Amino acid sequence: MSVYHIPVLLNESVSALNISENPNGIFVDATFGGGGHSREILSRLGPKGKLIAFDRDSDAIANAPDDKRLILIHNNFRFIQNFVHALGYLGKVDGILADLGVSSHQFDTGERGFSFRFDAPLDMRMNQLAKISAADIVNTYSQEDLTRIFKTYGEVEKPWKAAELICSAREKGAINTTGDLSKAVEKLYNKFTEHKFLAKLYQALRIEVNMEMRSLEDFLQGTIASLKPQGRLSVITYHSLEDRMVKNFIKTGNVEGETQKDFFGKNLSPFEAINKKPILPPDDEIASNTRSRSAKLRVAELKED
Repeated sequence: MSVYHIPVLLNESVSALNISENPNGIFVDATFGGGGHSREILSRLGPKGKLIAFDRDSDAIANAPDDKRLILIHNNFRFIQNFVHALGYLGKVDGILADLGVSSHQFDTGERGFSFRFDAPLDMRMNQLAKISAADIVNTYSQEDLTRIFKTYGEVEKPWKAAELICSAREKGAINTTGDLSKAVEKLYNKFTEHKFLAKLYQALRIEVNMEMRSLEDFLQGTIASLKPQGRLSVITYHSLEDRMVKNFIKTGNVEGETQKDFFGKNLSPFEAINKKPILPPDDEIASNTRSRSAKLRVAELKED
């Protein structure tokens, strides 16, 4: 198993795909990352099975195993339907897995700018070829837009105050590093609240930089056309925003959670939830990998026409 990243809910999320029922089927790992989930899927696939894996991070792509059954796509998983269609597998995929967490490698590589533990360039781009970084956002977005991001994506306490402090700080000089950012908002936390506050602030910026919510919505919609009837969707979330979107999508077929019914009052959602409540990591997994503590696994099956 790669040390690049410790996969979360590994057995639970992969077992949910029911690979044993069709080991020569077609499966998708929408978030390759460190490759832990992909390697587990490959270990259960037969010689004619196929695994399509997505990742927009060049570091992750370089970590891929040499396996002829693996089709690795260096792109955003939001385009899953396009690529599955191009490969000739639209409506034929047996199972799709997505682990929505940021990889340990990204958090632990200081120069990527994902973590306030390092004083490094304020970057946060999962795709390092993307144009907009976190530094661009904190230095150019209006105070109103920064407030919206911190409130919506981070549920930051006093988001308007954080935005005000950042705008005030950038008037004196550009905010180019994680250290600059943390210093700009230091009035809003103390040694007891620092970690929690900055984690929320950095999460909000990361989501905006990588358009994570929009990418997730596009991905979820793309799974409908990609999967075959009774195909499985297995998604691991890490914060309430994305978990709510996944839960709503499974229940209603849209991320807003707006139920649509036919003439007879039947729910028109294309999916049937397999687990009514999310599957959580066991205590021993949380003890060995603290980053798994907020993980939730939701599993659904595409209904037959």
